[in-house]
Amino acid sequence: MTVWIMISIIIFILLFAGGSAFFFYNVSKIRRNILLGKDIDRTDKPAERIKTMILVAFGQKKMFNRPIPAILHLFLYVAFVITQVELIEIVLDGALGNHRMFRPSLGGFYTFMVSFIEILSVLAFIGTLAFLARRNLLKVPRLVKSELNGWPKLDANFILLGEITLICFIFMMNGADEVLYSRGMSHAQNMGDGSLGLTISSHLGPVLFGGMSEHSLHIIERIGWWGHICMVLGFLNYLPYSKHFHILLAFPNVYYSNLEKKGKFTNLGSVTNEVKAMMDPSFTPPAADPNGPMRFGAKEVTDLSWKQLLDSYTCTECGRCTSACPANITGKVLSPRLIMMKTRDRLEEVGKNMDANKGEFKEDGKSLLHDYITPEELWACTSCNACVQECPVNIDPLSIIMDLRRFLVMEQSAAPAELNMMFNNMENNGAPWQFSPSDRLNWKNE
Repeated sequence: MTVWIMISIIIFILLFAGGSAFFFYNVSKIRRNILLGKDIDRTDKPAERIKTMILVAFGQKKMFNRPIPAILHLFLYVAFVITQVELIEIVLDGALGNHRMFRPSLGGFYTFMVSFIEILSVLAFIGTLAFLARRNLLKVPRLVKSELNGWPKLDANFILLGEITLICFIFMMNGADEVLYSRGMSHAQNMGDGSLGLTISSHLGPVLFGGMSEHSLHIIERIGWWGHICMVLGFLNYLPYSKHFHILLAFPNVYYSNLEKKGKFTNLGSVTNEVKAMMDPSFTPPAADPNGPMRFGAKEVTDLSWKQLLDSYTCTECGRCTSACPANITGKVLSPRLIMMKTRDRLEEVGKNMDANKGEFKEDGKSLLHDYITPEELWACTSCNACVQECPVNIDPLSIIMDLRRFLVMEQSAAPAELNMMFNNMENNGAPWQFSPSDRLNWKNE
């Protein structure tokens, strides 16, 4: 083993170990943030949960409500999943100082797999260009709303340009290799002679690199190889700062979906117990919480459940929820996508606060309600569940909206005047209308 190969192995191991450690460090902070939420049991019906995850997360079922972006997304999705096979070889090559170490043992199957990955990479390249065009040239309405100005728009474009760069590195590596193989110019012990026979690079390589010297080809191939692994590690460590973290969270988020009917809302246990005690003298309410009375509804991210906080990190800001929201369509300020983005922003702020104060949260005078999400947004919601139905990964913005509205009503008595009138009528007349129960059926005499 030459000195240069040994140096290459050391650099690779340090880079890979450092990149992996930094990634898991950031993931641990996100996990900590999610677990700041209230406990909720989502372990029931495991068979149904697995089925839902396979259909929605793996099978992309809800994406195909809009076929064109679904097909484009499928190109990227399948390419991402399948190329992990090639990544295994690249990592082992880097750690052991080999080059295409699986080729001798797999033979023709190796050529088939890498060729298949190349075809997927071309489709992913097409899909990425299409997504860039949809955002920046066609300006699809849900992708250019003002709520995406600044970092959200930059984040989306940055990741798409990164994917194009990664694909270019793949074809630099494979294309230069094809020319080297065809000339019998080995720079690794198991390279051998003849062509790799890759579907795309066997044609693309000679066109791009056919006139280059052996030395130049080796440089191009190494730039492609190192560029590929650096882009992978860079992308991996960029995910925790990006909306694209849904790549990792989509599967668990769908698994822990709410399996109840969409029209069924949760009840507050403390309120339910009070009602039962009034209606049934024999009912014995549970012992009082030693930590004091629980908050009705939610004011801060820590009042939400861990699943709601997981939803916020899983949101990919695609805007399908907002484009289906009747309140948003009619010009109201409500945007379900923005509800999720604001929840994540506040949760990130709380996490940074804890990092700066040795794991303890230091009161900063802010809260999710009012400082991030306004009552005007909350009361614009019609609770129709369109946003929940549209989300490709079963995120539930409505549950956050309902919990924040509960706090406004039950702790701050801050419902709109129309609702307060209805509440008073319910209390005094037993109905939402402003007349007594005995007059309730007078309409039939008209």
